[in-house]
Amino acid sequence: MNGPICLLSHETSTAEVVVSHDPRQPQPYAIRITRLDGPWLGGAVFSIDFQGAGALTISTDRHKLSDGNATLMVADSGFGNVLRGLEANETALAVLDDQSVALPLSGAAPEVEKFRTCANRPSV
Repeated sequence: MNGPICLLSHETSTAEVVVSHDPRQPQPYAIRITRLDGPWLGGAVFSIDFQGAGALTISTDRHKLSDGNATLMVADSGFGNVLRGLEANETALAVLDDQSVALPLSGAAPEVEKFRTCANRPSV
């Protein structure tokens, strides 16, 4: 399957987040959260707690660490809940065991819409 690689990214003083859609991958959606203030220490379950009007918590044990444990990545065949969480809330709290990174979501909704439009573009 062909189509564009779509990216949605944001950086704070403590983390960089990139959500991607690559239709050439078996699990085309991925989120990468890179800690800028030290590595993730590992853990069995990763979760994102979306805080705000559309409060939602998503968790998985299918995460992977890379780049000396600085980057946490999760891939899946769909990211509907992640995208809804990003666009409808004020903060996303990424949690791995006792470590967490707060990600402000102010202004995210229009960027999420652009991402959705890109990811849903028909392939040629």
